Amino acid sequence: MAYLRNGRNVLRQIVKDTNIHSSGGSDRMMNPLIYASQGVRFRHLEVILTTSVDKLGKAGETVKVAPGYFRNHLMPKLLAVPNIDKYAYLIKEHRKNSLLEVDEEVEEVKVVAAVSEEAKQKAYQKAAKILDNARLVLRRPIDLKKFRSRATKEDPIELKSPVTTEDIVAEVARQLSVQILPENVHLPSPLLTVGEYEVTLRLPKSISLPPGKVQWTLKVKIRAA
Repeated sequence: MAYLRNGRNVLRQIVKDTNIHSSGGSDRMMNPLIYASQGVRFRHLEVILTTSVDKLGKAGETVKVAPGYFRNHLMPKLLAVPNIDKYAYLIKEHRKNSLLEVDEEVEEVKVVAAVSEEAKQKAYQKAAKILDNARLVLRRPIDLKKFRSRATKEDPIELKSPVTTEDIVAEVARQLSVQILPENVHLPSPLLTVGEYEVTLRLPKSISLPPGKVQWTLKVKIRAA
């Protein structure tokens, strides 16, 4: 893409220069449209592709095309230039420079990707520690009818609606500013009563556990609203 973009800019300058010159000379390049007009005496013209064209060739290749095809399609879109020594030299030099630019871009992307992966791993580790040391507090309405019918005060207080995995994920994002996925939370069944829970977290194995811990957990406390 860098080669195509920069190549087209060079070609536009070439066409501009050939239109500006008013006198001939050994250094003056032929306008590509004049070249195409001269091709009416022949069946085909030799042109150099500035970018890959389907069923015709790849960028930098020299191909033969009909004069009308070059004049009406390739040249207006700056997809090709005449196969003249000075055009060929410019294309060759520009392609060499463009390939160097592309290589530098690829190398830069690799470096950035490596740094990003390392930074991502540190962010995961930090988020895991936040979750493991935090206590998530949720306030939920209780079922008043069942609350009044409890046999003893020690009986659990049932919630009007259960706390689900999605609820925990949403509250973690809101209260702790940590983004996790539902699959990171191991909750075999919704939480149905007021109380304190220790919910198991399923985090990537690459995140090292603190000494003495066998798994990541999140403390959740549900209070009556």
